[in-house]
Amino acid sequence: MRSLVIFLLALLLMGCKEAPKPLADPRQTKEIIVVTHNGPSTYYYSGNNQYAGLEHDLVRNFVRELGPEYSVKFLVVHNISQVIPALLKHKAHFAAADLTITSTREHLVSFTKPYHQVQQQIVFNTELSKAPTKVKDLFGKQITVSSGTSYSERLQRLREKDPQLHWTETSHANSDELMAQVAEGELDYTVADGHLISLVQNYYPNLGASLRLGKPEQVAWAFPKTGDKWLYDKANTFFARISQDGTLRNLIDRYYGHADRLKPVDVTAFMQRSETLLPQYKRYFYEAQELTGLDWRLVAAIAYQESHWDRFNTSPTNVRGMMMLTEDTADRLGVTDRLDARQSIVAGARYVLMLKDLIPDTVHEPDRTWMALAAYNIGYAHLQDARILAKRLKLNPDRWVDVKKALPMLSKEEHFSNLKYGFARGGAPVVFVESVRTYHKILARREPRHTPIFPSFEVAGLNGIANAPSQE
Repeated sequence: MRSLVIFLLALLLMGCKEAPKPLADPRQTKEIIVVTHNGPSTYYYSGNNQYAGLEHDLVRNFVRELGPEYSVKFLVVHNISQVIPALLKHKAHFAAADLTITSTREHLVSFTKPYHQVQQQIVFNTELSKAPTKVKDLFGKQITVSSGTSYSERLQRLREKDPQLHWTETSHANSDELMAQVAEGELDYTVADGHLISLVQNYYPNLGASLRLGKPEQVAWAFPKTGDKWLYDKANTFFARISQDGTLRNLIDRYYGHADRLKPVDVTAFMQRSETLLPQYKRYFYEAQELTGLDWRLVAAIAYQESHWDRFNTSPTNVRGMMMLTEDTADRLGVTDRLDARQSIVAGARYVLMLKDLIPDTVHEPDRTWMALAAYNIGYAHLQDARILAKRLKLNPDRWVDVKKALPMLSKEEHFSNLKYGFARGGAPVVFVESVRTYHKILARREPRHTPIFPSFEVAGLNGIANAPSQE
């Protein structure tokens, strides 16, 4: 109860500077204002140059259901601790921000029917610590959680039984950043929901999860307790429908259903596939080299990292084929069947070439190629943000070795809040590029170069790595 009083008092102090003004009735304005925060489970700019996130997609579907005359405006605050205060100040009609239903929050807002269940767990570094199995294992350890989260509330309840439990709170780091600090050995532990842990383990394979804290919690949208209930009732009707017709299940699977942990490079499996699968597609990789000037072994390495040379591969976000092309990219490149191996390989190589041409002339090989591959994975917009960030950090934005230090920082609020395209899981392109480099190096040792049919053929704008041996 003491924590509730402190929380309510803080909200009152924040609100005393200006009297809240009620929002206009959305039935009159036809505009729905939704408060959220930048993050992987809420609202972010994706590598496909579109806004994404489970909350983003749910809101879009909801507003579409209200009618074609309705539109949505997202109010994006810096972190989760600012979501409910913004709602209480009447800055938004409701909050869609991956909010779990807690006793403290229920005193402040009205929650819709829950649409997702999550479980809090302790996150630890498997290389530095043993998995904690009881609360006493946390005593004396360095634990940090984001302020204003349900993790803080849960720890406070645990401390009522175990007064020796201590932790710190920060308003300058989200769960992604704190898990990265655990992976890097800067923190002993943090707390996060299981679905978020699974996503981050893709980029930090040394992260482990153990010691479930309490019972699972429910995630829902939050509405003001006062005012017209029309929109609140519409939201509950919406969740009832999408829970029944499979829409909700499909959306959750899109973002969390395939959050498999990234495994170390399995060289044995790669070599086996090089002997069994690669020969079937070599002629297409040769053709891709002849059309683009890219080393066929590099294109093959990209294809392996993307699909393990499975031309039927399809992701939950509907990127498909050997080179895992999006529908938009395939259309731009004239691909009629993304599952056709030849079309996919040639188009994927052409797309890499297009990205290379976008990168400034100040970036030279092999950095130019590594940055193009990063853009292939995360999108050119986020690559540009990383280069800007690298410059701010007094690193060289024209060198991959520096840019790959900046990329993971795109998930840190102190950085992404000051960049044009906001949050991104910048660890993913680093893993992607470094894996491709490894596969390329292996192929360069095992497979001979391809001599083009027309040896004098050159592609404008290509240099360095086009037909050069792999470089470190």
